[in-house]
Amino acid sequence: MAAEPPSQFADDSESRPTPFRVDVGDQPVDILQFALDAFETGGVALATLVDIRGGAARALGSHVAIAADGRFCGYVSGGCVETAVASEALVAIAEANDRSVTYGDGSPFFDIVLPCGGGITVAIHVLRDAGPLRDVLDRVADRAPAALRYSPESQSLELSECLLRTCWQGAEFVTLYCPVTRVVISGMSMEAEAVARLATTSRWDVVLPNGFEGDLASMMDAFTAVVLLHHDLDAEERVLDVATASSAFYVGALGSTRTHRQRSERMQRRGFSRQDIDRIKAPIGMFGPTRDATTLALSVVADIAASRLATYG
Repeated sequence: MAAEPPSQFADDSESRPTPFRVDVGDQPVDILQFALDAFETGGVALATLVDIRGGAARALGSHVAIAADGRFCGYVSGGCVETAVASEALVAIAEANDRSVTYGDGSPFFDIVLPCGGGITVAIHVLRDAGPLRDVLDRVADRAPAALRYSPESQSLELSECLLRTCWQGAEFVTLYCPVTRVVISGMSMEAEAVARLATTSRWDVVLPNGFEGDLASMMDAFTAVVLLHHDLDAEERVLDVATASSAFYVGALGSTRTHRQRSERMQRRGFSRQDIDRIKAPIGMFGPTRDATTLALSVVADIAASRLATYG
């Protein structure tokens, strides 16, 4: 791994704290909550990955939050430049002035090469108003998407209308935040238990509706994956019908290609269109056939993650 570059700005660093990482997770909500807490106890800067040249370890909009006491969390790379970003942020906090820094390709430090071979630009915003962060966290907790709009010119961060992707919109950078993946797992089998364990480890919201007699549709939104792990078609029918009519981004069902033909015929008789049926991933999973519950769980969780990434970035 490449050594971290020195600060791109000459300044007196002796009076500033030394940056050090704290482990609060790398999900956007974790980082924004850290920033919100730090703002209320002494000041914070939010660093955002706003440009990628070539390869990069993190997606546009990735954050590092840096508290005025030197604590920081999050990633804008594979771990190569985060301490340097934190050092820049501490200067920004001390000067109460936003700044932008570049690393790798396009950086003034020609001896610094990122392991991915590309380059990144990071915008550092000294947070002056925590309201937009609270709004984002509240909306995401209510399972609604939210967005923040950053203006380098006015050095402001505010709630924004949601775009399809994190991107520059003119001279302003809009970061999209989406709710955590929810996985509705239907089935009373070893396979269902294995998928539930792995999804829980992935910090997804796991719902097991077996025996639930309430409104199944209320469990399924646009950030939901529905996993049907039954060994007969009658047992899956109730949940499958609701899932197919829902806005869930992923609907997958256990069974062979022959079983899925039978499933499709049954669904057509129940009034579902070819377009509805084509939403179903069957046989379920990214790879197959699998011969044990653990391998199936890996295949299913990987398939959901790939689908989520393709849908929401």
